[in-house]
Amino acid sequence: MPRPPASAPSDPAADAAALLRRIGFFGLLVLLPLAALVSRRAIVILVPIGLALLILAAFIDGGGVRPVAAGLTRILASRAAIAGGILAGWCALSLIWTPFPGPAGERLLNFAATVGLTIAGYVALPERMRSANLYLLPLGVGLAGLGGAVLGPFGGAILPAGFDDDSALERAAMLIALLLWPAVAWLRSRHRNAGALAVAVAAALALALAPRAIPLLSLAAGAAAYALATWDLRRGVRVVAGLAAGLVALGPALPFLLRPLLAPLLGAADPTVQSLKVWMRIVTGEPLRLITGHGFETALRGRMVGLLAPNAPSSLLFEIWYELGIVGAFAAAFLLWGAIRQSGRDHPVLTPGAIGTAATAFASACLGIGTTTAWWVTSVALAVLVFIAVERGQFRTARPKASALPTLKAR
Repeated sequence: MPRPPASAPSDPAADAAALLRRIGFFGLLVLLPLAALVSRRAIVILVPIGLALLILAAFIDGGGVRPVAAGLTRILASRAAIAGGILAGWCALSLIWTPFPGPAGERLLNFAATVGLTIAGYVALPERMRSANLYLLPLGVGLAGLGGAVLGPFGGAILPAGFDDDSALERAAMLIALLLWPAVAWLRSRHRNAGALAVAVAAALALALAPRAIPLLSLAAGAAAYALATWDLRRGVRVVAGLAAGLVALGPALPFLLRPLLAPLLGAADPTVQSLKVWMRIVTGEPLRLITGHGFETALRGRMVGLLAPNAPSSLLFEIWYELGIVGAFAAAFLLWGAIRQSGRDHPVLTPGAIGTAATAFASACLGIGTTTAWWVTSVALAVLVFIAVERGQFRTARPKASALPTLKAR
């Protein structure tokens, strides 16, 4: 009777790297969404820790990692990256004329650190992702959705809002909304449509019971984009990219278009109508500032010191023009256009999920979530990395079928 071949000896370095990756992904995809339900600081604490574990695993096991030079070249050579570089450079230049150079510089450094950590995480991701690690994503989103649904009805009293006027539940709800689409895309790529539907229902229930409506409205925008891209892939990508870029580029014209439409419906005293009126006054009263802007971080700090009216719009569409002017706004518009057009291009099965994520993030920024706050930027960065991981899990589209013929021949 022939002896079975001896198994190949295990590589301690590869085993250690695999263990670190499993711990890192478990922390990012399962522990983080659950911890965010009860801690406002969970996102900015756990994401760097999880990425550090992935980076450490890449140093231990370099064979499964994309070459650093090739990965960075692909990022930096894209048009979206060039637009992002222009936007970052203009933000840094605006520190010359911003009224708050100290806080603005600190915020810009934090933002740059987040971007740098995201790029390092991108390079550290293995070329081929294990399915076991990626299945942690829908597990974490589903459990966080159920937890959010339980805490939602009375979470506002137990977990009050902090200085930024948002509670842990609201931050967790936004994180769930961003991570839902990569989870759905992964499950659908594995033909687990029932599981994708169950995760989506759990997430939607949690967002419906969240203290504020912004995460739910953002998820609704993402769902509309997802449906459009599923129905017509090319048209869906172009519509979402064009809408996002167009709204940012045409920001100063929006109050003049929206206020005559909303005033008869909502009434002249409605807060939304009043905020649009403030926006109109700023556009007509300081036309030269449409070129340079008031400087980075001016919108948030200006409200605190009375430089800006308290009821001014809290929206990306207003703040980017108010702070960075036409240069920053057009760079951001081109960045959105290029990034959304490139989303999921290599794997069409994932494109609707990528478009849904982009639409969810953009809608949340337009509805009033601060785009420079550390937790929001970190959440978006995590969603991007998770989607890249899902893309790298598509190297095998179907499991090989087991056959009994080799066994019969051996007998």
